[in-house]
Amino acid sequence: MALPKRRQSHSRTRLRRSHDGLKKPGISVCPECGEPKEPHRLCGNCGKYRGRTVYSLDVDLD
Repeated sequence: MALPKRRQSHSRTRLRRSHDGLKKPGISVCPECGEPKEPHRLCGNCGKYRGRTVYSLDVDLD
């Protein structure tokens, strides 16, 4: 099995790992209520996705 002759430098290691960093999630605006939400996800504020009500938030716990 092949082995490296020399240790890889910190610079080369960091260059290789430059794509491993976390990226910010995309944020869009809900057209119904105007709250920020992730694209292709239902809105956590109004419960709608693409104009349809997916779940209702009008639950009475009394």
